[in-house]
Amino acid sequence: MLDNSPDNLSRAALHTVAYADIFDYPLTAVEIHRYLTGMSAPLDAVIQALEKENLFTRTGDYFTLPGREEIVSLRVGREAHSKKLMPRAMRYGRILGTLPYIRMVALTGSLAVMNVSGNTDFDYLLVTVPGRLWTARAFALAFNRLTRLQGYTLCPNLILSESALEWSSHDLYSARELCQMIPIAGLDVYRRFMKENDWAKEFLPNAFVDSGLSPKSRVRVSPRRHAEGPAPSTGDAPALQRLFEFPLRGKLGDRFEAWEMNRKIARFQKQAGFGEETIFTAEVCQGNFDHHRATTRDSFEKRLAEFEFVSQ
Repeated sequence: MLDNSPDNLSRAALHTVAYADIFDYPLTAVEIHRYLTGMSAPLDAVIQALEKENLFTRTGDYFTLPGREEIVSLRVGREAHSKKLMPRAMRYGRILGTLPYIRMVALTGSLAVMNVSGNTDFDYLLVTVPGRLWTARAFALAFNRLTRLQGYTLCPNLILSESALEWSSHDLYSARELCQMIPIAGLDVYRRFMKENDWAKEFLPNAFVDSGLSPKSRVRVSPRRHAEGPAPSTGDAPALQRLFEFPLRGKLGDRFEAWEMNRKIARFQKQAGFGEETIFTAEVCQGNFDHHRATTRDSFEKRLAEFEFVSQ
């Protein structure tokens, strides 16, 4: 369970608002309910707790930590910018889903919550055919060379094989990434992926409540955004995709996969930031060289310490 777990609804709401504050992201009551940290509660109970306690500052529909009211206008501006970028990010994601050996694409990062600060990097999670993860990554990066000519960078920061769908780290940071991502291609694989990671319910019970909606429907009605583009694709790989995969299915493909994996891992091991939050194997490619998880954890604990809710 969570370190420094909240033991009542008010503290759970504080954990939720404090975590979002790391990203300059004020929350509405509905969003606090959705991302409620460490416990489950109905929306009306969350609203009552927000109205009763004097832990937050309210600006319009948004709740912030005291003294952080300025991030409300920041969120409004970022959301407007994100709306302009979203159609292109979804379009690129659908194209990624047609590339050889890629079976699922999901949008992640700041754009997934409509909180882009100005850069034009689009973060994606990819799931690939077993034994062809590095080949699929090579195709994705080749496509990225084309998008960069248009001024947009694609960042497949996490790539998993279908044989390794369970997220390696079980923590609040990972749970938030899971519940915030937007599936674009491969809904069938997305469902299996989420089932493999149902541990996240311990951290964000409300975000994973089975409301009778499919993942596609949850994306459409999510209070944090309006879905963009068509629904995620389902079913097996299209015939054209299988056709492009055919030349690399045998020993030639095995040799290319091994060559690509070995040379890339050798390069990554020399890169600054290689270590705790980087994983490079035949089944996982996770290139978090900036150590976002550790930075987020430290910032979260600092905010909680200010309210004396960190365990001694």
